[in-house]
Amino acid sequence: MKITFFGGAQTVTGSMHLIEVNGFKILLECGLFQGRRQEYYERNQNFTFDPAEVDILLLSHAHIDHSGNIPNLVKKGFRGRIFATEPTVELVKLLLMDSAYLQEMDIRWVNKIRAKSGQPSVEPLYTKEDVARSLGYFEPILYDETFEPLEGVQVTFREAGHILGSAGILLEIKEKGKSYRLGFTGDLGRYHAALVRDPNPMRDLDILITETTYGRRRHSSQEAIDEQLCEIITSCCSEGGKVIIPAFALGRTQQIVYYLHNLYAQDRIPDIPIYVDSPLARRTTEVFRKYTDYLDRKTDRLFLQDHQDPFSFDRLTYVDEVEESKALNNLVVPHIIISASGMCEGGRILHHLKNNLDNPNTTILFVGYAAKNTLARKIMEGEKKVKIFGEVYPVKAKIKIMDSFSAHGDRRDILNYADFSPPERLKHIFLVHGEPEQAASLIDAYRSKGYRSVVMPQLGESFEF
Repeated sequence: MKITFFGGAQTVTGSMHLIEVNGFKILLECGLFQGRRQEYYERNQNFTFDPAEVDILLLSHAHIDHSGNIPNLVKKGFRGRIFATEPTVELVKLLLMDSAYLQEMDIRWVNKIRAKSGQPSVEPLYTKEDVARSLGYFEPILYDETFEPLEGVQVTFREAGHILGSAGILLEIKEKGKSYRLGFTGDLGRYHAALVRDPNPMRDLDILITETTYGRRRHSSQEAIDEQLCEIITSCCSEGGKVIIPAFALGRTQQIVYYLHNLYAQDRIPDIPIYVDSPLARRTTEVFRKYTDYLDRKTDRLFLQDHQDPFSFDRLTYVDEVEESKALNNLVVPHIIISASGMCEGGRILHHLKNNLDNPNTTILFVGYAAKNTLARKIMEGEKKVKIFGEVYPVKAKIKIMDSFSAHGDRRDILNYADFSPPERLKHIFLVHGEPEQAASLIDAYRSKGYRSVVMPQLGESFEF
């Protein structure tokens, strides 16, 4: 058996790991690498393996950094089956179509610039037609039901607790008289997080591939969210300002709405308009409404048992049309805008930032992770001037960061996950989906627990068993 790490190695985006066993090739994830434009196109356009040789793809969840390059994989020759949970299959359809639309729009702008300098036009990574073709290869799978997609390979999807439908993936492999239990956490969630159920860990593993997004950090307690959110909103509104929340359309937006709904019902935040300005967020919220049986007990107790919609209340408006979105810039009363994307690399959030970053009465509230070199990361790290649509804007707004919302497990969660597989059993741990300083800090910690082989693989590095 051989594992090669083709993405998500010493970086957070572009997750992609290839397992070769019994003459088969199994791809874990096929995510988009996100970063500077030129590197983005070069890394995502060119696979360093032959997609036509891949037999199956196992997808942990729908986020673009895990699923976003699937249409390109199919475009380059993949003809296998793609397995994911039922909610993930539905969410991927929405996210990939949105990704293709954004790429087509972006490439038009790029080609206008290239035409002015006499350069030939370029093609997007993939189109909506490419997405439509790729969707035919998906097969929905239920949690905790073991299936055998290839001879000698049994697969079970376990609740990961990250977003709706997210899964850790257990592979029970038999090869040449040897057996392996290989666990891939996908994006490991947190215990007691809003909306989603707690992670259901994989046990007695021989090999663990785990994410390390927050390998050096301890999150604030979930209990602190209500108080901190109330304080930020109340303070901003008392100054007559607005709160702008960059949030991913899938997962984080629904989580924010859940908290605001609960606080509004308790009369703990001002009676102000709240807008979700993201058509994609509205569509993904419909999937949450369809799969309420995948949500946690607290959501059921607070809302569902009384036939309330967690994602709708009096002061909340979902904004679809472009003109409605533009009209938000003219509002003079205090209000809240939740808009995508969370890393501020595209979508309507860019227009809201462009129009409000220079206003000291505006609060920009970041509620999630932002990769290096993204606009969100630059603002979070205190840059005083940033570029949006090629123009420079001063940052005078108040910048607030809440890590309590994170859907990723922190250092404690990542380390504790291995405890379900004792060191005498778990011989190999691979640290992925994390920047080097985050992953590296875990190596000694794992070794102090007795785990001997703990590796932070480099991009393209292979390991044989």
